[in-house]
Amino acid sequence: MYTFLVGIALLIIGYFTYGKIVEGIFGIKPDRPTPAYVNSDGVDYVPMNIPKNSLIQLLNIAGTGPIFGPVMGALYGPVAFIWIVVGCIFAGAVHDYLTGMISIRNRGAHLPELASRFLGKVMRHVVNFFAVLLLLLVGTVFVSTPASLLHLLIDGKVALGMIIGAIFIYYLFATLLPIDKIIGRLYPYFGALLLISALGVGIGLVVTSASIPELSLTNFHPDGAPILPLLFFTISCGALSGFHATQTPIISRTTQNERQGRKIFYGMMITEGIIAMIWAAAAMSVFDGYNGLNDILAAGGPGAVVSEASTALLGAIGGTLAILGVVVLPITSGDTAFRSARMIIAEYLNIAQRKISNRLWIAIPLFAVSVVLTQIDFNLLWRYFNWANQSTAVIALFVGSMYLYIARKNYFIALIPGTFMLIMVITYILNAPIGFNLRLNISWIGGFVGTAILVALFFHAGNKARRNRLPIEDDVSGWSRGA
Repeated sequence: MYTFLVGIALLIIGYFTYGKIVEGIFGIKPDRPTPAYVNSDGVDYVPMNIPKNSLIQLLNIAGTGPIFGPVMGALYGPVAFIWIVVGCIFAGAVHDYLTGMISIRNRGAHLPELASRFLGKVMRHVVNFFAVLLLLLVGTVFVSTPASLLHLLIDGKVALGMIIGAIFIYYLFATLLPIDKIIGRLYPYFGALLLISALGVGIGLVVTSASIPELSLTNFHPDGAPILPLLFFTISCGALSGFHATQTPIISRTTQNERQGRKIFYGMMITEGIIAMIWAAAAMSVFDGYNGLNDILAAGGPGAVVSEASTALLGAIGGTLAILGVVVLPITSGDTAFRSARMIIAEYLNIAQRKISNRLWIAIPLFAVSVVLTQIDFNLLWRYFNWANQSTAVIALFVGSMYLYIARKNYFIALIPGTFMLIMVITYILNAPIGFNLRLNISWIGGFVGTAILVALFFHAGNKARRNRLPIEDDVSGWSRGA
């Protein structure tokens, strides 16, 4: 298990090295007041400490993605480890840090507003559509998956519909109430359960001397599915995920000081990468090869893999606790997905959120649409979610690139991973049956050509923004604690 252990070590080293480099390039301003104070409203803008913010951020971003994605990505073999480690350090954590910090500099703005400022006003409408669609898909998927896991855990003693209904009721309260009333109070306990369950599975792999395969570029997928570009859409959370760009503004509105950003945004993405490594390793080692894993996935989906791997490594009691930790993940991303959707729509329509009635009339239609979406096949929803997710990640990375480009800082830290994923996003949708269903070789050509055009437009827009001296952050010089 050298590849597995070295991969985790590299993730930790990446936080202390590349994370520090990214922080230095961005240039924190510890004396600059954050939106938690400047825009305090007692609902969304509420100062909270590092432990709370870190755990909330981790639980916000870590849905079933860093578990289900790596479990399905494990079919490709140890090449999945490469994407998790490299993607997390150089793409995912950079993505999360820049979106969080740029949001802090712009009164906690969400991605559509940031895209409007840095990529043009038309992008505000495009990104708003993508963000709300993504959040609705996430919220719906993260109702279905924890409900099915709980239904399995209690042997069907409670009807699946009742479990789904209970989760929806919790989501409604978490969406409407001030962030420190439910999320701020429950998440530290949820976070502890999540970390204990992941740590338990990781220790179980080591103690049982699990036969985790070593590094190889060979494609082990039983169906021969191509690694490129599919791996980057199978494993998104845990490596790079646009969903995170919709979540970081929640915490950018509660962060007390810019100095805390690397721990909260970059650090929690690294933590998610470690969780992804653990579950990818478990999936590769517990089921007697990739055919065995494929059979279980076909019979019961990734939830069955989680259940059987947890029980095999930790026994009945430990396995149950691990499964509960996995159940926590989607629930604590589903609630903030709906909360983010409510905040984005309110921001888009310029509706103040102090009154609960204003929050309610935005939230109710969102939940009504989500209830309808729960009737659609999960696998179809997941495929559309993956593409919308990585498309959103590309947009967020280009927002970060433009911010740094206008500031005349090293924008390549965001532009290189953003350009790479833009090629993958275009190629995927041209080739995929849910897209244009073109041959893969034609799709690759379209991916490279489309990316070249869009990158050229990026530099054209960036040079124009430099000439016009586009402001990249809100002026908070007039604010004081006594104001």
